Amino acid sequence: MKLRPILLSALLLIPVFWHPHIEAGDLGSHVYNAWLAQLVQKGTAPGLYSVWQWKNILFDLLLLSLSNLFGIPAAEKIAVALCVLLFFWSVFALIAAATRRPPWFLTPFLAMLAYGYVFHMGFMNYYLSIALACLGLSLVWSGRPKFQLAALPLIPLMLLAHPLGLLWFLVAAAYLLLWQHLPRWRLAFPLFGLAIILAIRFFIAHHSSYEVEWPDHPFYFFSGADQFVVFGERYRYISAIVLAFGLLMAGLDLRRAPRASSWWKDRLLLLELCVIAFCVTSLLPENLKLSQDAGWIGLLVSRLTLITAIYALCFLGSLTPQKWHLVALSACALLCFVFLYRDTSFVARLEANAEKLTRNLPFGTRVLKTVAAPGDWRAPFIYHSIDRVCIGHCFAFSNYEASTKQFRLRVHEDSPVVVFDPDDSESMESGEYVVQPEDLPLKQIDQCDPADPAALCLRDLSPNELNGRLSHRPLL
Repeated sequence: MKLRPILLSALLLIPVFWHPHIEAGDLGSHVYNAWLAQLVQKGTAPGLYSVWQWKNILFDLLLLSLSNLFGIPAAEKIAVALCVLLFFWSVFALIAAATRRPPWFLTPFLAMLAYGYVFHMGFMNYYLSIALACLGLSLVWSGRPKFQLAALPLIPLMLLAHPLGLLWFLVAAAYLLLWQHLPRWRLAFPLFGLAIILAIRFFIAHHSSYEVEWPDHPFYFFSGADQFVVFGERYRYISAIVLAFGLLMAGLDLRRAPRASSWWKDRLLLLELCVIAFCVTSLLPENLKLSQDAGWIGLLVSRLTLITAIYALCFLGSLTPQKWHLVALSACALLCFVFLYRDTSFVARLEANAEKLTRNLPFGTRVLKTVAAPGDWRAPFIYHSIDRVCIGHCFAFSNYEASTKQFRLRVHEDSPVVVFDPDDSESMESGEYVVQPEDLPLKQIDQCDPADPAALCLRDLSPNELNGRLSHRPLL
């Protein structure tokens, strides 16, 4: 029994080490910007500077600190491994606190969630904030004042990681404490919560200065099982299997219960949390911009379904474990990780090809890239893996973090390291940027073989051309 957590942790970290680099969307940009931060510390990144901010930086601070100690390649592996372990065991602890027993039979689903949509989009600060929020909620759910007070020091860390994790912790902790201490008002809590959500929806939809983009998928897509839809269409089958297993497990457990009314009553709080979380993702916009000068709050619903999935796992953890549960869920997890290895292998091959093209470039060479994922992929940010290949010798000139001024690294106008205008950065990434004479010299990486999306070519850009005009986008 004592070896079980160690063995599980070792198995859980296999995807961190199965490729030379961790292929997880925006993570490549985080790693590249850790190198730029080192250059800023040395004063060798003209036009770049760093600022202190109170949110969305915890993972970057961890990555930079580890990079200064162990070098960037090792720091990437260590930082991500720590985040995965913290996420897995924090969710495990939350389920155990909510159900009063360790959810060993759910560990295959927990492992899948740890490497789900949020992870492979590379939203590492948000991922870390949710992990810390789960840990804090497990302490609050314990009902012991000493443990509940121990959750307070986690609050600044949640905020440093991402505000959404802190917001979830505060709302969920308040709901839980009110539910525990005001039993006569329990019927009003979900109604009050739904009223607040509807009011927020009405306010956002009717606020003239907000730019709002609603989800493309129907509301029932965002059930929490969508976290298992990572890359192509095959992951929709994984999501459907996960949902079917969950419903089957609950249905059979209800059938075995001596009294149906007691079964529902024992799980009332967990059901309320699942329903409220689902209502949140059904009513909120996917992308929101509060003003012309503000940045987009992007992929809001797609991020928040991670919380719905965690609540759903808490509900499943309340069921009586059966022998077939672990077998069936393990088979599902095995299939999912086979798919993940196959798809991340493609990105790893693409990054290896980019390394071959850039390794002999003179230091300071500025590089653009127009690299697209297959059209049916839900996690499309594979082009950030090419940011990472520039570490040590070239500059990914379209790097978006500094230009958006939403991150710790910022850029002055006319910097030779990073483009200043975030709109230009976006155009460069999409291949629609008109090259200006003052931009040159500038290199371009294209997907140059329509038969092989991982095949890349490097060329010099000319004035007044669209940078991505020769790149072949992968088909479905």
